[in-house]
Amino acid sequence: MHKHIPNFITLLNLLAGLLSIYFATTGNLQLAGLLVFVAAVFDFFDGFAARLLHAKSVIGVQLDSLADMVSFGVAPAFVLFYTIRELTGTGTPEYLPFTAFAVPLFSALRLAKFNVDDEQTTSFKGLPTPATGLLLASFPIMIMGCLTENKGIYYDIVTNPYFLASVGLISSALMVSNIPMFSLKSSSLSWTENQTRYLFIVLSVALLILLKVAAIPLIILLYLLLSIVSGLFKNNAASKKD
Repeated sequence: MHKHIPNFITLLNLLAGLLSIYFATTGNLQLAGLLVFVAAVFDFFDGFAARLLHAKSVIGVQLDSLADMVSFGVAPAFVLFYTIRELTGTGTPEYLPFTAFAVPLFSALRLAKFNVDDEQTTSFKGLPTPATGLLLASFPIMIMGCLTENKGIYYDIVTNPYFLASVGLISSALMVSNIPMFSLKSSSLSWTENQTRYLFIVLSVALLILLKVAAIPLIILLYLLLSIVSGLFKNNAASKKD
């Protein structure tokens, strides 16, 4: 019985993604965005449960990718689509919201590559799909929530439909790039092996405390920068050994 628990949690991830799509289409974009975050929680715990219960399976891996495609590919695309459409005004091209659908297309390609790449066990190539989903889902929460109380340059940026469309397209391209990205999963807790991970966690927590959900885009940017810097250090260390 215990071997089915991880798959059940994965299905909860999928359900959260489906509900997110529903609420996005009915105009409740803040709840739709929050449900993507709920899906991310289930996405974390299905893998955790599989390792804890020694219940890893080939079906579980495939099911996880299918759920991620919906929760972090399709659902965020609908959230982004309706967010951009609400912000478009006179003179804004009618096609602009449709750029959001690049996200599920590149998510499908990224997940397919991940499933057949044995090298992406302890690190990633390209921006992980959940990171993209959380980034895009955070925008309506920021716009309708905490940022409306303190409107300023940050608010002006995240309510610009061209900016949102650009983020969707850039994150889509990053998902299928070959940029090495570190994983938060680790086989040990040692400082030597986890310097980048610990630095990222500490800085992310600090940003969340200071900015709340408005910190999400900065955390994704931090993740990208630390991954690139970490990759450069590893390449330099490897070249010196050679």
